[in-house]
Amino acid sequence: MTGDIETLEKLSTAYKESMPADLRETKSFDWYLEEVYEDPKVARNAHQRVADMFDYYGTTYDETEGVVEYRLASEDPLHDGENTFYGKVIHQSIHEFVNKVKSGARRLGPERRIKLLLGPVGSGKSHFDKQVRNYFEDYTLREEGRMYTFRWTNLCDVIKDQDPADDVVRSPMNQDPLVLLPLEQRQRVIEDLNERLDAPYTIQNEQALDPESEFYMDKLLAYYDDDLQQVLENHVEIVRFIADENKRQGIETFEPKDKKNQDETELTGDVNYSKIAIYGESDPRAFDYSGAFCNANRGIFSGEELLKLQREFLYDFLHATQEQTIKPKNNPRIDIDQVIVGRTNMPEYKDKKGDEKMEAFNDRTKRIDFPYVLSYEDEASIYDKMLSNADVPDINVEPHTLEMAGLFGVLTRIEEPDAETVDLLSKAKAYNGEIDEGDDVDVKKLREEAAQKAEIGEGMVGISPRFIGDEIAEAIMDSKHRSRGFLSPLTVFNFFEENLEHHGSIPEDNFEKYYRYLETVREEYRERAIEDVRHALAYDVDEIQRQGEKYMDHVMAYIDDDTIEDELTGREQEPDETFLRSVEEKLDVPEDRKDDFRQEVSNWVSRRAREGEAFNPQDNERLRRALERKLWEDKKHNINFSALVSAQEFDDDERSAWIDALIEQGYSEEGAKEVLEFAGAEVAKAEIDT
Repeated sequence: MTGDIETLEKLSTAYKESMPADLRETKSFDWYLEEVYEDPKVARNAHQRVADMFDYYGTTYDETEGVVEYRLASEDPLHDGENTFYGKVIHQSIHEFVNKVKSGARRLGPERRIKLLLGPVGSGKSHFDKQVRNYFEDYTLREEGRMYTFRWTNLCDVIKDQDPADDVVRSPMNQDPLVLLPLEQRQRVIEDLNERLDAPYTIQNEQALDPESEFYMDKLLAYYDDDLQQVLENHVEIVRFIADENKRQGIETFEPKDKKNQDETELTGDVNYSKIAIYGESDPRAFDYSGAFCNANRGIFSGEELLKLQREFLYDFLHATQEQTIKPKNNPRIDIDQVIVGRTNMPEYKDKKGDEKMEAFNDRTKRIDFPYVLSYEDEASIYDKMLSNADVPDINVEPHTLEMAGLFGVLTRIEEPDAETVDLLSKAKAYNGEIDEGDDVDVKKLREEAAQKAEIGEGMVGISPRFIGDEIAEAIMDSKHRSRGFLSPLTVFNFFEENLEHHGSIPEDNFEKYYRYLETVREEYRERAIEDVRHALAYDVDEIQRQGEKYMDHVMAYIDDDTIEDELTGREQEPDETFLRSVEEKLDVPEDRKDDFRQEVSNWVSRRAREGEAFNPQDNERLRRALERKLWEDKKHNINFSALVSAQEFDDDERSAWIDALIEQGYSEEGAKEVLEFAGAEVAKAEIDT
């Protein structure tokens, strides 16, 4: 074994450097007071800290969409992009979520609401919620996100019946040390802090001490004759508070249990039975602050499948949101400070939305829709991420495989367009950004029409990425079993077709429609496969350049109403309309739109010339495609298509050159042979039909 290896010393050093230097230190209340004067943000509430967290990891602004993209979601800097999110609709949802948190940071109302992430299964809402919790943990480890709490010490010196095991007691709710100051004195400090604060919000803290801490404060103030300084100097230590989901501190995830066993104490805490014999049942020291709301204080409460809870159980959220308090059984109210996030799927949401008895709860929620991705290339990126994060066997994913899988998913999610000029496939391509200049497609209008037609919103129904990802995984393993070193769209299509009716989340009523969409995707792949083979069989850079220059010469003469010199005779002649149309028809440019297309290409050439760029048809996607197709038309009559589908002729020099050309496009050798056979058979069939 060569090279550096990780030693225990190295690992220990790296770990120590990743931890805050003051994690194990205790400080005085005086120190904390000086610290918040130096940096008032230390005393932020949960909404303010979470809002700043999103900005801390970086942002980019999409001016076209008017959406802020947050790097913790778009790039995932902590994990080298392993958990990135794709799709404009998803980043719009994240933008909306953060806006609600930031509004809550400014006390505009959302701080008293549940942020309810609503979406179909597999839309990414749980993934995003987990990402937020992950980054919040990291943020509180950093200097910019630090927060502190306190613990009571030397209690047995003053409180005679105090259990020796409770001589040191940490703040049960991990409250900010400022709550140790009486409200009037606290407000004086906070006014000073806000004068020093550079933030779009103000520091506020009107919380009462939790009942146990209130008990200790009363006992200690009585002992020291109301000398607060003596109490805080002799019996309070300030400690760093780090959010940690596994330790259930500052972050809590709550999952519904069996309806028959739901108990509000899971949320609000319960009596600590081991302490009843020591302190008595009504003593605040005999309460166990282990409820989910208690654990989440100062951070994030995450409710999974929140609306599956019984109606009566959800009532605990009313005070938690509107009043920002909880009321455990046989215990005084407790103030809480946390961002409450809930997640739910469509059936539960519809059920609770139609329940009149849930009006108060529904009024205290802010819904954020998490739809499926509606751009098939973004959807393909999800599958690509899935494969890059996995231990994928040595297999080549052929061109178009993931894109066509994504296209199938998107077709099941978007609403059928009303416009006669736009079919479902064209709409999917428009959502993918495939709109050429001059195309009569208004994406904004398509989205508005879909929003009106959809029951809740476009992208809230359809096939889950999980189904597609599962079938891709099955197709990979099947390919390996059959000793195929490549994964092609044709294999994936077969798995979709075989397993569509076996997936529990796909309604039976949709089977026929989804099979039809699958045929649409097969046809789209057929066109793309033929295009790749055209490129391999007929591609000639020099000829495309020559034909491109000829086309532009004739276009400029046409636009200027001028003549052009004939290449053979040298005589001046009118622009060759037959030649121009032979190129334009390859892009299905109709006769009545030819002037628009010619002007578009002319403008592009002029812009390039002004920038000092030489004309190169390869740099214009539409023109390149048209010229390639024309070159194909000119050459295809000299190609023996039967040779493409004949396995015996793969050693032929010409066919080897075709395979090499396909390999340059990203195909494996075996995959290139398959696509040659497939496209060759399709073209040969089309030739026979015509």
